Amino acid sequence: MPRNLDTTALRAFAAVAETGGVTRAASMLNLTQSAVSMQLKRLEVALDVTLLDRAGRGVALTAEGEQLLSYARRILALNDEAVDKMTAEEFEGEIRLGVPHDIVPRAIPQVLRAFAAEFPRMKVQLITSWTLDLLEQLEAGVCDVILTTEQGKGARGESLVTVPITWVGAPDGAAWRHRPLPLAFEDNCIFKGQVVEALDRAGIPWVNAVSTKSIRAVEAILAADIGVHALLLGTAPEGVAPISHGGVLPELADYNINMYVRRGFDGPAAEGMKQLLRTVYPDVMGSSAPRPSRLSAAS
Repeated sequence: MPRNLDTTALRAFAAVAETGGVTRAASMLNLTQSAVSMQLKRLEVALDVTLLDRAGRGVALTAEGEQLLSYARRILALNDEAVDKMTAEEFEGEIRLGVPHDIVPRAIPQVLRAFAAEFPRMKVQLITSWTLDLLEQLEAGVCDVILTTEQGKGARGESLVTVPITWVGAPDGAAWRHRPLPLAFEDNCIFKGQVVEALDRAGIPWVNAVSTKSIRAVEAILAADIGVHALLLGTAPEGVAPISHGGVLPELADYNINMYVRRGFDGPAAEGMKQLLRTVYPDVMGSSAPRPSRLSAAS
């Protein structure tokens, strides 16, 4: 069974080694000499070694003591770093993170888990909405950092990854063959404008298969194979599949996942969140991760 080293005893031992004596170590640690001596004895008993050579007038380390000192310094440094990070005031507070509905399931759980492990005293308020709404919330100071899906990016935006838009519908469905082409988009979907422009350029007539602000209504239309949809590649949920149209439908443009940050949003926790978003989204959106369980509203 693994044995645990007492950090209090290690600190007493390191202080004796650094100051050259029990008396000076006791003064540095604000302990009595007997308390320091007791910690040293406890450490020697736990490891079954002699750490100090007490034969002379001074205190010298034995070979085992020199070896332990190296470990003790590293253990104490990690201990102090952890305590500082867990209790520092700058790691307390809240980050308001805005993310479009459709790009939440693939990456945000990983981001939140990693952030909570690094900054456990920080709270993250997740705000989901459409890209245009999130941009407005950022300007109003409601969000600290947001992600968007855009064909380009604004002056203050930072592009994290570029992802193609793909046609989707019911698996093995036939709705994409119908003319006019039945489109199933919620009213606020930013992708619909590009889809309509592409169809008009290709001379393909289309019709709205639904008028709704609810993505659940869109899901019902797709599941019934009476409409088609378009979303970021890799975000199609279970029950929705990319359409193999063989060039019958027009190709759709790529979109950027961009990051925008509120002015003045800085500090270690802020930088930690931004770096996680920079790292996770390019990795996850470029992978073949499992599909989310339900279709999320396109941004």
